[in-house]
Amino acid sequence: MTAPESDLKAQEIAQAMYDLDYASQHLGVELLSVTPGHATLRMPLVDWMFNGHGTCHGGIIFMLADTAFAYSCNSYNLRTVAQHCSITFLAPGRPGEVLLAEAKEVARAGRSGIYDIEVRTEQGEVLAQFRGNSRTISGTVIPE
Repeated sequence: MTAPESDLKAQEIAQAMYDLDYASQHLGVELLSVTPGHATLRMPLVDWMFNGHGTCHGGIIFMLADTAFAYSCNSYNLRTVAQHCSITFLAPGRPGEVLLAEAKEVARAGRSGIYDIEVRTEQGEVLAQFRGNSRTISGTVIPE
């Protein structure tokens, strides 16, 4: 069974974005799946990501969630940016863990969208809940 054309297009868009996303590449972020309005990313925690408490720096977790948000809201090939976002940290990331960020579209109307992103360990422990509000701007991610 082949993937729907919209899923293949979303994957093509995500790959084009990833090719220029040097921050995510540097952090070891992997794209696991991208479909219209959804994205799942994976990132192993490495030693330089930890703060003075010995836990993953909140900015690293925020970046992973924000990246999942970006891939999910750009999956329609309309250039889209963050208008507002917030995060609630629930548990710390620890050495040796691998994090997953799963973004799901909640609503999209006109040029605005709302996306919820959950960051969890591969074992399923939820570390953070992120909500992003998107705004579509001019242009496309890849040529039509």
